[in-house]
Formats: sequence, structure tokens, C-alpha cells
Amino acid sequence: MILPEIDPIIFQIGPIAVRWYGLTWLAAFYTIYILIKRYQKDLNADQVNDLMFYSLLGAIIGGRAGYVFFYSINQFFDNPLSIFFIWEGGLSFHGGLLGVLVACLWISRGWGVNFFWLMDRVAPFVPPGLGLVRLGNFMNSELLGRPTDMSWGVIFPSDPLGLTRHPSQLYQAIGEGILLFFYMLWVIKKPKPRMNISGHFLVGYGLIRFVTEFFRTPDQHIGFSAFEVLTRGQLLCIPMIVIGMLLIYYSYRKQN
Repeated sequence: MILPEIDPIIFQIGPIAVRWYGLTWLAAFYTIYILIKRYQKDLNADQVNDLMFYSLLGAIIGGRAGYVFFYSINQFFDNPLSIFFIWEGGLSFHGGLLGVLVACLWISRGWGVNFFWLMDRVAPFVPPGLGLVRLGNFMNSELLGRPTDMSWGVIFPSDPLGLTRHPSQLYQAIGEGILLFFYMLWVIKKPKPRMNISGHFLVGYGLIRFVTEFFRTPDQHIGFSAFEVLTRGQLLCIPMIVIGMLLIYYSYRKQN
């Protein structure tokens, strides 16, 4: 299947351009906002509004900083101010996650609540937003998949080689956005000790991302990061999985 070339810019007024990728980010946070507001009764409307505002800032700032430090450190050394060049694109999930965690830590202290109390109430409703952002990657024809001869392979207009590739963005959208969401809904069906739900999110996302990265082409300027097999994204998922497992373990140990 040949993917039609989609203009990344929806419309532009002077120097201001509205892009599909930015729209999916807004849709992602709006979806998370609606889900938390609708189903999380431990937070009032004002708290949800503050939570989403500061989390969005954390995701954008952390996502950009994470991309520069994890994937493009040479760019930072050449021009340290490039860390602020958000309009150039390049956002890292792992950096965005760290930014959100910092924002939520600051919020939890301001509210006088435990950090994991807050994260356990947010984590289950994050996956649909992740899936929407992956759809934005697909529409932008970026983060291309590896070559394949499968019948559902896609030829991306941005691919200079014109190869038929795995639609890895859709794999990740389904895995991170749908499978992880249903997994988290299963996790919260029964009461869990504090930090347990957060741990399940880290493990679930880490495993899904680790697997789906096998269908995604490594970043051209980085290549494989370990053993000529593992990508940078996979390496960043390993500590997520380990930390998540530790959180689950300590949550049950602390309960007993």
C-alpha cells in the first residue's frame, strides 16, 4: 500500500502553522483529561485542570530535552540553545515521561498528597493519549518501520528508498494506546496497594514498546545502540521495566 503524502501543516496564517502532529498532541491530552475527569472521582475539577496544564508543560519540555539528550546530544553540544527549538520537532516519550513525573511531584507536594497516590490515579488513563500521538507519527510519515514483504506493508512518501515497510507507528498505537489501556483497566478492577498501579504502567508500556521497536527502523543518526540488535528506545525501556517491577514488589511487601 502506498501511503498518500499528507501535508503536515493543516493551515498556516503568517508564521503560525497548525500541524497534524500538534493536533494529535492536543487530542491526546484532551482525551486523558476527559477520562480522568469522568472516571477519577478522587480529584475535583480544579485539580484535574491544574494536573493537565502542568503535565502538558512537563511533557513538552521534558520531551524536547529528552530527545536532545537521548537522541541528539551532538546537536546540543553544537548549539545548546537548540534544546528550545521545539518547532524543529523531536520529542522523546521517555523524556516527556520524566517531565510529567517532575510536574506531578511538584503538584503532589503543593496538594499535600503522596506522589504515588497521584500517579496511581493518573496512569490508567494515559494510554489512549499515547495511541493518538502514534497516529500523529503515522500521518507525519515519520519513525518509519523496517522493510517487510507482508501484505499490509506501507510505502511512506518520506522514505527516500521507497521500500515497503511495517506500519510500526500503528503497531505502537495499538499496543501503547489500546492494549495497554485495557491492561490498565484490568489492573484497577480490584483495589491495589499504593505504587502498584504505577508499577504496572511502567512494566506494561516498557514491554510493549520494547517489542514493537523490533518493527521500527532505528534512528538514522544513531543506528543500533547495543549488540547491533537493540535500539536506543529499547535500552531506555529496560530501566522502566525494572523500576516498574520493583514498585510492584515493594507495594505488596509494604502492604504485608
